[in-house]
This record gives sequence, C-alpha cells and structure tokens, in this order.
Amino acid sequence: MSLPLRAHHVAGLAPGPKLIVLGAVHGNEVCGTRAIERVLGEIERDEWRIERGALTLVPATNPLAYARGTRVGERNLNRHLLPCDPARDNEDRIANLLCPWLAAHDVLLDLHSFRSHGQPFVMRGPADNDGALEPFAHAAAEGRLAAHLGPVRIVDGWMSAYAQGAARRRARGDVEDADPSYGVGTTEYMRRCGGYALTLECGQHDDPAAPDVAHHAIHQAVALLGLADLPLRPPAAVFECLCLTEVIDRVHADDRFVREWMSFDAVRAGDLIGVRHDGAPVRAEREGRIVFPDPAAAPGHEWFYFAAPSQRPLP
Repeated sequence: MSLPLRAHHVAGLAPGPKLIVLGAVHGNEVCGTRAIERVLGEIERDEWRIERGALTLVPATNPLAYARGTRVGERNLNRHLLPCDPARDNEDRIANLLCPWLAAHDVLLDLHSFRSHGQPFVMRGPADNDGALEPFAHAAAEGRLAAHLGPVRIVDGWMSAYAQGAARRRARGDVEDADPSYGVGTTEYMRRCGGYALTLECGQHDDPAAPDVAHHAIHQAVALLGLADLPLRPPAAVFECLCLTEVIDRVHADDRFVREWMSFDAVRAGDLIGVRHDGAPVRAEREGRIVFPDPAAAPGHEWFYFAAPSQRPLP
C-alpha cells in the first residue's frame, strides 16, 4: 500500500532563502500537521504573504503512517534516509521524493513530538567541522534559528552518539542498524546537501499545547529568514544546552528499567538506571540526563540516550 506525498509550495517574487517544514515524519506525531494546516489557512486567507524566497509545507511526510496513526509505515523514515534504487518499502519510496525536495531548499524545520511528558526542546547539528562523520559549515546560522524557535532546551550530538552505538553493535556481532549512516534522518540529510536544519520536539504526543509550539516556531522561522513581514520575537535570555554522549541499546527482551524514566530526568554518577536480563546493573557513569527512554525497544535497538552539559553556547 502506498499513499501520495503532498506538499504546498509558496514562492515570493523577490529573492530569499528557501524553507521547508515537515510534519508527521512519524505518523503518530501530528502537532506539526495541525500547525501546518493552520499556517496554510492563514496564507489562504491572505493574513500574511510570502514576499521573498520560498516556503514549502509538507503536512504528512509519511502518509501511510499518518493514515494508520502509527509511528512508522513499514520502517522508521527518520533513519537511513537516502535515495535508493530499487525502492524496497514505503519509506524508500518517500525518500526518493523527499530527498530531492530537501536538497532544493536551504533550511529545514522538522516538527516532532515525544511519548513521555516533558518540555519542548530543539535538536541542532554539530559545530562547524570538516570531519568524515558530519561535515558542516552553518552552525552559527543554525544556532541563531534554534534560539528563536521558542524552547530553551537545546540538544546536540546525535550523529556522534549514534555512530558510537553503531560501533558497539558491530562489536557485538549485530548487523542491523550497525552502520553509522543508519542514523541519517531528515536534518542530517539536509546538512549533507549543504543546508542547515533543526528538529523541534514540540511536547508530548497528546499535549494540546504542542501544535501551538509548532505554529509559533513556523512563524519565527519565516520571520527570521525574512520570507514574510511577520513579527519576530526575541530569543530567551538563558538556554540549557546539552550534548548526547552515548546511546545504550536494549540487548534482550528482559532488560528492564528500574523506574519509569522520562526524557531529561536527571541522574547522578552511580545511579541505577536499569537491569539486564542476567541481573547486571546499568548505571550512570557520570552526572547527566536520560533522553529518549524506550521501555518497549526491540532487542538490538536504542534503549536510551545519555546527555551531559554541552560546551557549545548558542550564538
């Protein structure tokens, strides 16, 4: 089964940057979809106009998953996002359309939500570098956009943490998800194409405020980039900047957490986080935060991430 991928493209008559906004990359994360629908209504009613550059809005980036109300259609669209021939599944077919769209734009805002309760946060890319894993040259512009979206918690380190986890999988002899390129999603692909990109986690899936967070962020991005004459709110005075330092996999179905963790719960060095199926404890090696805990993770997949304070302030 496949469903068409729909995008709305509005181009100003004056030159400017090209922004693409994605909703429902995961089909059960609909806050971005609702916010995009709201923005489309505003544009249709001529409440404001794209004067410069271009704005592309994709309400449901994974239409099959969105129609089913599930996270994925046949696999996670936000992993191993690359054009491929032949396309093997629903997400490959989407990638073959989506990747050229991303490459044709300068900036990406990807709108998500998360399972547990917690405050919204932004995931940014690496510092400028010419390394092999994730070379990048727009950290200042990306940081400026992150500062204006609304949330005050900023997280980086995704690709380096994922690459470390992939190395652990290879050492265990696991072949699934053991290639660092499997960590490439929408934002990583955008950076590979020479643009910059942010993931905005707008809140818990069912939080009625999450669509408002997404809507505010779209307005802020449009205003900051100068696409329309919308008011730009100044950034907060203080931010909490964190860096993902490692990913811990669930290696057996009987691995369990010792409590119900929520993203960004604080831990101290030595705190017990979980217990392996053979009774071995999983403890925090240092003070930090638990991020993306998934008690239902399949064996061999990400169980949780660990974050520590980032040494990278926002511009």
